[in-house]
Amino acid sequence: MEQNDYKKPEYYMNRELSWIKFNDRVLSEARDKSIPLFERLKFLSITASNLDEFYMIRVASLKDMVHAEYTKPDIAGMTPSQQLSKISEELHEMTALQYSTYNRSLLPALKQQGLRIITYHEDLTEEEGKFVDKYFMENVYPVLTPMAVDSSRPFPLIRNKTLNIAALLVKKEEKSREEFEFATVQVPSVLPRIIQIPGKKEETTVILLEEIIERNIQSLFLSYDIICAHPYRIIRNADLTIDEDEAADLLKEIQKQLKRRQWGEVIHLEVEDKMDKRLLKILKREFAMQEEDVYKISGPLDLTFLMKLYGLDGYKSLKAKPHVPAPVPETMTDEDIFTQIRGGDILLHHPFQSFDPVVNFVRQAAKDPDVLAIKQTLYRVSGNSPIIAALAQAAENGKQVSVLVELKARFDEENNIVWAKMLEKAGCHVIYGLVGLKTHSKITLVVRREEDGIRRYVHLGTGNYNDATAKLYTDMGLLTCSEAIGEDATAVFNMLSGYSEPLSWHKLALAPIWLRDRFISLIRRETQHAKEKKPARIIAKMNSLCDQDIIAALYEASAAGVKVDLIVRGICSLKTGIPKVSENITVRSIVGNFLEHSRIFYFYNNGQEEIYMGSADWMPRNLDKRVEILFPVENETLKQEVIHILQVQLEDNVKAHILNKKGSYEKIDKRGKILVDSQMYFCEEAASRAVRPAEDTAQSRVFVPAEPIG
Repeated sequence: MEQNDYKKPEYYMNRELSWIKFNDRVLSEARDKSIPLFERLKFLSITASNLDEFYMIRVASLKDMVHAEYTKPDIAGMTPSQQLSKISEELHEMTALQYSTYNRSLLPALKQQGLRIITYHEDLTEEEGKFVDKYFMENVYPVLTPMAVDSSRPFPLIRNKTLNIAALLVKKEEKSREEFEFATVQVPSVLPRIIQIPGKKEETTVILLEEIIERNIQSLFLSYDIICAHPYRIIRNADLTIDEDEAADLLKEIQKQLKRRQWGEVIHLEVEDKMDKRLLKILKREFAMQEEDVYKISGPLDLTFLMKLYGLDGYKSLKAKPHVPAPVPETMTDEDIFTQIRGGDILLHHPFQSFDPVVNFVRQAAKDPDVLAIKQTLYRVSGNSPIIAALAQAAENGKQVSVLVELKARFDEENNIVWAKMLEKAGCHVIYGLVGLKTHSKITLVVRREEDGIRRYVHLGTGNYNDATAKLYTDMGLLTCSEAIGEDATAVFNMLSGYSEPLSWHKLALAPIWLRDRFISLIRRETQHAKEKKPARIIAKMNSLCDQDIIAALYEASAAGVKVDLIVRGICSLKTGIPKVSENITVRSIVGNFLEHSRIFYFYNNGQEEIYMGSADWMPRNLDKRVEILFPVENETLKQEVIHILQVQLEDNVKAHILNKKGSYEKIDKRGKILVDSQMYFCEEAASRAVRPAEDTAQSRVFVPAEPIG
């Protein structure tokens, strides 16, 4: 069978529809009654946030293609217009399921626990009504700006993702009640959306801000009678398109484009399902909406407010026990971080283990008089980043500090511009990425003068230098002073800051130079071993898999007899169970309290096992349009540790969803099995390792994986 045979469209799942299946898996967590109630609220909120971004970027991109009359099919054989049609169908179903979950499952469960979310339509007691009306007059009314639309006042620009209330009005003295006017008011985002109403001690009653405004909307239009008033919300195209070759100053161009994001084409309209047809007609006309892009909602618009509800005090028993990242055993000594790294490579597993060693690595480098230079790539950082502060301090201490700040990190552009300017003021040399590429790699290089000469210390990771998300995302990191990796790290920064690309690399593999070829050659090596009747195995963990060349190589490997286990959190365009093509491939997606984010790649290599980790998913954008780094794990002890991590995830039967040959995901039947929740297991294991000697940690493990890798 030739390679091209593995590229038939019927062998592939469309990436957008696969993403929707991922959000379905998140929604299934919100529907799972075995999960603490407030955690279910959080998962439902995440589905809403995910959908907003999906509309703003993915749906917007497809609409742009349709406008441009682009008709080329994707790897699954679907044109942009076919994709939009199917997406609309799937998302209307998902939206209905979101609100069925909210109305029929979560609201009654919350009420049972003494938490009521009420609407102004419900019977408020006299005291509750007085409180709500007083709150409106004192806190809300002064902030509101009602906007009428008539011949002298055009339809106002409605901002992206804002919640608004539209109303039809009739002048009080108007004899004809058929001549109505339109008005709209934005629900102010500067005020809390959840307002607690004082009441019984054993019960908490809350009302949403838009309900308070709707109840009191008459006071905004005193000369009018209100025919109807209903909330609505729009999503705009927020995909930034920047011609970097034409942009004289990338920083200024991105700042300009950020302002435009608020006013892109409207691609999605949410309205209350009871909205008056006349009012809906006006909104559809003004926003130029097609019927398939209108979503009629049975409940409060924008369920992301549930994350705020999650933050209410007094409901600890309804939440998962908070996880405190454990110290990393190798760093639990009085020695400085550089001495610890010289003692041997240090593997980091976040959020089960603390992110502190990474922060301390940069902090100690900033203060250490023997450190000459610090170089780092930054993609997304936290709001009050200790790493940014340390880099600024290092520059002020006279060290050479070079920082590549990726301005094109989507939805973090504004944040990154602020940090970049601050670092420049502190004396750091700031680079704004490469033209046409996003720098997505995670690497820090510290150059230190020591007794035996210059030594390079390197941190490489699968996740961002963000101390906040390091508590929420599962990621891997490596601290090393390997000479070969140090030389490659220097070459990486020379390439990013100038035009110096080395002729060869020692240990690191980079995209977009030759990472794709490296992955395909590793897969084909396993294929060759299988053809020679040798044991062959691939395990790959990532966020997304939709690169056709990689998938075709995996199909070829499977057909040759290679056992391929894939752990793919989100998009997966590969199909399992295709006869003589993918019968040896399994795909699982783990959706739990932490966002699975690490990228790990295992190749059996005829018993000479190889482990790689890195920043890249198996997607065209990562392999062709981003600067990504793949690095090896060569220390035998650490190798076995990474293999152990993969084994535990392959044994997960609590949070894992398995892709079946019909293209849907289902959870494993747990009856009669030892329950394995990989995330919970790693939490317990990390805590145990932090208090026990290394040789005792094996005894603390909950189970032994049934089948060793290889």
